[in-house]
Amino acid sequence: MLVKQTELDLLLKNLRAEHKTIVTTNGCFDILHVGHVRYLEQAKKFGDVLIVALNSDKSVKKIKGESRPINNENDRAEVLSALRSVDYVVIFDEDSPLELLLRIKPDVHTKGADYTVETLPEAKEIIKAGGRIEFISFVEGKSTTSIIEKMRKS
Repeated sequence: MLVKQTELDLLLKNLRAEHKTIVTTNGCFDILHVGHVRYLEQAKKFGDVLIVALNSDKSVKKIKGESRPINNENDRAEVLSALRSVDYVVIFDEDSPLELLLRIKPDVHTKGADYTVETLPEAKEIIKAGGRIEFISFVEGKSTTSIIEKMRKS
């Protein structure tokens, strides 16, 4: 379910009142593939509720370049919301999800295993706020970039 940032505080208050363990992750999730699906399923296992902080179109362009995203933010949010592992999607405009994550104060924040606590920019702040970080291995050979490259070659 797509949640507007204006609705977030009430949602979090209700989830905490129900003593739910809140898990977050973040990313562009541009062309959804099996690697994303497995990653999100693993993330969900760390708690009761998975909130995906989704980079807005503006944010993706800054990070990935003018040719991205392939799918717009509303389409990406709808596809993510349809996955059984994803409870909520919140779109953010900034280059980094840090501000949004500090607002959510997740019990667990997940990220790909290509990061470490030292290299993940938001890790120190999440830990300082009482959360923990969990890293999830990627599915070998599955990425949006490889899909785009394969399409260009065909």
